[in-house]
Amino acid sequence: MIRNFLNYKILILLLSSFAFFAAACGVPTMTGKNSSPATNKDAAPAKVITNNKPKILAFGDSLTIGLGLTEKESYPSLLQEKLKADSYDYEVLNAGMSGDTSGGGLERIDWSLNQPNIEILILELGANDILKGLPIEQMKSNLTQIIRRAKAKNIKVLLCGMYAPLNLGGERGQAINKAFQDLASQEKVDFMPFFLEGVGGVPKLNQADGIHPNPEGTRMVADKVYKSLKPMLKK
Repeated sequence: MIRNFLNYKILILLLSSFAFFAAACGVPTMTGKNSSPATNKDAAPAKVITNNKPKILAFGDSLTIGLGLTEKESYPSLLQEKLKADSYDYEVLNAGMSGDTSGGGLERIDWSLNQPNIEILILELGANDILKGLPIEQMKSNLTQIIRRAKAKNIKVLLCGMYAPLNLGGERGQAINKAFQDLASQEKVDFMPFFLEGVGGVPKLNQADGIHPNPEGTRMVADKVYKSLKPMLKK
């Protein structure tokens, strides 16, 4: 469990100013440069992967697409480098969408899962549900459906969790903190308790918005994801 949240309140003070920033900066899934704006949320990816390599689908929001970073600085690209260095023959697909909620992910998951040879889904969604005050039970329901659609295709799932901000107490804060852990237990999937472990709320590891990791922070995220992912891999 994560303990280093002394600076997390700094992040929360910035949320009201920047919550809409992430929602406004859409990026197409599995296409082009991370800095290219999407025309709309439902835009179909222009690139269809057809090679026979086993695939890892990195599915999430701006934290996955790498908002504010170059394509090579995004965590899926860094993950690809780590896999190659350790002689794993997987291809990582970046299916991030800035501003996406769990509901938005549910709307587009079927197309993404229909890419050939996907063996693992890294599911990173929920931060925008929390920021926008959306119902936590609905978030759990959406994520459950995404997980079950992946499992129906015999795709293994790594669920990446989020924690409630420190100043969000009461029943909602408790519900957020339990939601991902309960979901992982319920669906019996691999689980990374907090996607931004060691990075969230640390100014030197984040961009000026205080929300999105900078290149150094993203390297730390990639390290943590790889640690959780490695037991799921095969050579």
